[in-house]
Amino acid sequence: MNDFTIQSKGRIYSSAELPEENDNSFEGRVFQFCRMWLQGQTTFSLTTSGSTGTPKVIQATRDQMKESALATARTIGLKSGQTSLVCLDSNYIAGRMMLVRSMELGMNILLSEPSANPFANLPIHSSIDFVALVPYQVQSILQSDEKSFFNSISNILIGGAPLSQKIEKELQAYRCQFYETYGMTETLSHIALRKVNGNERSNYFQTLPNIQIRLDDRECLCIQVPFLETEIITNDVVELRNEYSFKWLGRWDHVINSGGIKLHPEEIEKKMVLIFESLGLTNRFFIAGLPDERLGTSVHLIVEGELSVETQNSITHQIESSLSKYEIPKSIRWVKRFVETATQKIDRKKTILSLE
Repeated sequence: MNDFTIQSKGRIYSSAELPEENDNSFEGRVFQFCRMWLQGQTTFSLTTSGSTGTPKVIQATRDQMKESALATARTIGLKSGQTSLVCLDSNYIAGRMMLVRSMELGMNILLSEPSANPFANLPIHSSIDFVALVPYQVQSILQSDEKSFFNSISNILIGGAPLSQKIEKELQAYRCQFYETYGMTETLSHIALRKVNGNERSNYFQTLPNIQIRLDDRECLCIQVPFLETEIITNDVVELRNEYSFKWLGRWDHVINSGGIKLHPEEIEKKMVLIFESLGLTNRFFIAGLPDERLGTSVHLIVEGELSVETQNSITHQIESSLSKYEIPKSIRWVKRFVETATQKIDRKKTILSLE
């Protein structure tokens, strides 16, 4: 582990003189975790995001987290002396692993309070080599004056939620290397990366070295990570191209069985994005299966924010010409605001319950 610095609110701290902050602020949590790591703590508690069920606490060892960090570093070429921007909550795996990578490699850390646009309040002339963002941050930056900052960063990881086609299309204009990540708290961050732009752009995720993958009888991804004791069995339905590469299709627990026809909401949502874009709509939405007396379950469009009758008619008209007959939502339902998890992901189950 090499020496590094942490820059926060205009001050720069060396790894040997981190402040003794123990409050629950973003900076306080970062400094507290970094001190524990530097003092050699061997076991850490991690909280899952709760996007696919009740949040739970799992235990990870120092060696496991270190191996995960080094696997990423080797794959995208992170080096000592570079600077990482940490703008995700260190209470969760994405933000915490940014700190571990930086400390283990000797990368200097620049802190920015988690927000929609973490570039907005950066010090003038900031130099950044590496950052991890979630899609809504990428979208906010693309809509801001700071979007040109992307061209000055070497590597950007995007994870936590699927990347929309619209955002991916806009990212083609930038020199930075963008990677969509696949992983979860249980795998200690990502186990596969998908190149989003440039000559190596792909629709398939490529596993990190020594990761083994297979499908179970549900066609869900199973993952063997060399530094973890047990195989991780996911609920992610994927298309397996080979033993190192796969395409994510959707969640098995989201699949809608409508009259015997199995539909992936995520695939329908990709088509709905194009419809919303063509109508100039920015409302968040998702596709859900709701009980149906005749079909067992039927497809419904759930939208955040009230829609006028005229807008609903426009959506319906576009849907009829863009979706297959099995994919067409039986109704358009709206709620004032979606229920979210602690990491700002849409909690589909709780949002659906709020409809009743």
